[in-house]
Amino acid sequence: MDFEPDQEQRALAERAFELGATLNDGLPERVRAGRFDRELWRRCGEFGLLGLSVPTADGGLGLDSLSTALVIESFAKGCQDLGLLFSACAHLFACVMPIAEHGSAELRTRLLPKLVSGEWIGANAITEPEAGSDVHALRTTAIRDGDHYVLNGVKSFVTNSPVADHLLVYARTSPADGHLGLSAFVVDRHSPRLTVGARFAKPGLATAPMAPVYLDDCRVPAANRLGPEGAGSTIFAGSMAWERSCLFAAYLGAMDRQLAQTISHVTTRKQFRKPLSRHQAVAHRIADMKLRLEGARLLLYRACSRRDRGVDSTLEVSLAKLAVSEAAIQNALDAIQLHGASGFLSEGGVVDALGDALPSTIFSGTSEIHRDLIARGLGL
Repeated sequence: MDFEPDQEQRALAERAFELGATLNDGLPERVRAGRFDRELWRRCGEFGLLGLSVPTADGGLGLDSLSTALVIESFAKGCQDLGLLFSACAHLFACVMPIAEHGSAELRTRLLPKLVSGEWIGANAITEPEAGSDVHALRTTAIRDGDHYVLNGVKSFVTNSPVADHLLVYARTSPADGHLGLSAFVVDRHSPRLTVGARFAKPGLATAPMAPVYLDDCRVPAANRLGPEGAGSTIFAGSMAWERSCLFAAYLGAMDRQLAQTISHVTTRKQFRKPLSRHQAVAHRIADMKLRLEGARLLLYRACSRRDRGVDSTLEVSLAKLAVSEAAIQNALDAIQLHGASGFLSEGGVVDALGDALPSTIFSGTSEIHRDLIARGLGL
């Protein structure tokens, strides 16, 4: 199966790389401060990054999964700020795409142009203190009251919540109906009785702001519900299919950039009167880094291709997500080892890739969850 990009895909990917490479100025200071840069966000919106997969009728580029992944990978290869790209992907796949695919005409017209352009920022609020991998254990409720719903609950680890304009909140409208009782609502960040808590400090993805969200009798117009009552599980599954494939293309780009930097280091750094690369142990470690990267890339491209052909891709998406996330951690560890003591210094930036990679085996479904999905796909 050939995944070689065509001329149009290649041109867009090259433009994404060029844009990403212009967004690295001041990165060490942003990372140390954990600062989200709204001007960089606006530039991403101008390029189209925040609406890659959104239909053209709603202001997006209308790209399929594979084209979207190619662009994200190229952007990450040029941009060293993986936190910025993580925020953009969380915005696009977990908030904007559900609105594009399930929102009413009024919601799409009112929200999507500003979300796609970068004027507004979106967030997804589903995880709770007692509901992580088990999303059906959600305790947040949404009780109908005339033309509104009243939401009560606590959401944790909400990416973009400190800077978001709108949040996609999942809540139980019918607790007795299990996964069929979950619904999704677009909630204005400035709604009365919605509070965003203190930002979390993180060792990676530092420029992607994250905080808990508290809903205390928060009234939301019924018109802001996506789809019918009880459609929340279907909406969430669709957003995860986008996220688990296309978002993880960012780690492919980051690993590609990391590999090139590491090869440059081992071919110029000398020990025992010869370049490090001439030592078999070093060369083999580089070979393993390349093997993990290319294997993960092929799995992800295959998953995206199957999605675009309308074929059930649950197994392929889990294989790709698992391979990419675990490769990102191991390659980051190898890069640190091959850079020696300098690889452990914050100033060099090598160690930052490990902090960025570590959460990749947790969000969008833990590695354990994806191994369960793979086993289930094999009939086990």
